[in-house]
Amino acid sequence: MSENTILLKMQNITKRFPGVLANDHVDIECQKGQVLGLLGENGAGKTTLMNILYGLFQPDQGQIFVDGKEVVIKSPSEAINCGIGMVHQHFKLVDTLTVIENVILGIPTNKAVLDFGPAKEKLKKLCEEYELYVDPDAVVWRLPVGQQQWVEILKALYRDCKVLVLDEPTAVLTPSESDQLCRAIRRITAQGRSVVFISHKLREVIEITDKVTVIRDGKVIGTVDTKEATQAKLAEMMVGRPVTIERKARLKQPKQTPVLVMKGVNAFDDRGVQALKDFTLTVHAGEIVGVAGVDGNGQRELAECITGLRKTSSGSITIKDTPVTGVISDPSFVGFIPEDRQKTGLVLDFTVAENLLIKDYTKEPYVKKGILQYPAIKKHATELIKKYNVKAPSGDVKVKTLSGGNQQKVVIARELDAQPVLDVASHPTRGLDLGAVASVHDILLRERERGAAVLFISAELQEVMALSDRIIVLYSGQIMGDLDGETASQSTIGQLMLGQRMEAKHE
Repeated sequence: MSENTILLKMQNITKRFPGVLANDHVDIECQKGQVLGLLGENGAGKTTLMNILYGLFQPDQGQIFVDGKEVVIKSPSEAINCGIGMVHQHFKLVDTLTVIENVILGIPTNKAVLDFGPAKEKLKKLCEEYELYVDPDAVVWRLPVGQQQWVEILKALYRDCKVLVLDEPTAVLTPSESDQLCRAIRRITAQGRSVVFISHKLREVIEITDKVTVIRDGKVIGTVDTKEATQAKLAEMMVGRPVTIERKARLKQPKQTPVLVMKGVNAFDDRGVQALKDFTLTVHAGEIVGVAGVDGNGQRELAECITGLRKTSSGSITIKDTPVTGVISDPSFVGFIPEDRQKTGLVLDFTVAENLLIKDYTKEPYVKKGILQYPAIKKHATELIKKYNVKAPSGDVKVKTLSGGNQQKVVIARELDAQPVLDVASHPTRGLDLGAVASVHDILLRERERGAAVLFISAELQEVMALSDRIIVLYSGQIMGDLDGETASQSTIGQLMLGQRMEAKHE
């Protein structure tokens, strides 16, 4: 390979954190006009490596070359000046600002008064060029999550980046938005820019990338040309063993008692738009009910109404014959895995041990006479870290230092270890690698076997079909169909996801 075609080269990168060797002499390179896929399990070191490239972390050793020149990147602003752009898995936008304000935020100006006119024109041209359309005057928090990602990408392109890093970019996108992103990536690379594409979705990696580098436990396992790769081969390189997401045999449960009963529920989203419309559903003990549908069709509001985080405008919700009238905090009653672990599921500045105790900190043996008992708290954390295979040196580290997948394991451990009667799992595998996805599935199946009622919400149709006893399909806040998980077909579910209703059963 000619050196003058290599746009990005990271050589011998090593990074240590207390108790963790995150990157162990890692080498990667990406040519001009190329999409490099970066694969690995949660905690393998992918995001750490990219955070080093973006100046958020400093390597303990190693070199970075951009366009043939060695660079030392000590901050994101220096990374931007070197032509590096990064869209993080958890967006870095200011929610209360408009799109155009976010895009130009941090760009130096000599003007006493900002003139948004030229900036808006430049942004509109970028929107048209890459077919990533957003309203420059829209306030970011009001945008669907897919459009928020367009803002992040456009922000990097506005600064004329040479290398664009996308960390789990499709985790929050609908299938059509994923296709839209794929087209945009092709336009970006056609201009000689490079894209580093971090993902756990092997099908998309094979469709989008030209080359794939696999990292395991901080080390590069290998790099392969995508055209010579298969999903099975990449999965085995990632995990070190063959892994597939398939439907597992399970004992058919006798007809159980209803646990969650929803009748005629109506609710509105944050923008005042009706999100649930006359919604009626029953979930029984020992049953997994999967909720399929394109994101944004009422899934978030459904989970929040059940757990008391969102008020209904009409209708009734009962759990074990107890009406839901407010936030449910009893860990033995409802376990809730929210769709956004960082905003809703965790306190990022708390330690792992503190996050594991959020629902129990007022109970013995963790508190006596109003004083927290740290030996008991530490023991509790150590037990759950081991039981749920959380990759953390101890319970004393802040949860924000863990990878996204290990943060999710902390949420799952806290919410499900108390053996609640109802589990509400909203996108519990979002951003997880194949090995971790299989682990979450096993946990939910064990919950089913012990008699819990499980509501499993996911935009990943393959895993909804692999896990569910029944599948309901949501479209515009309504149930389009209620299917048997054993016999449901992908084509039937796909039609229902587009709004073609069939007669639904709710009991």
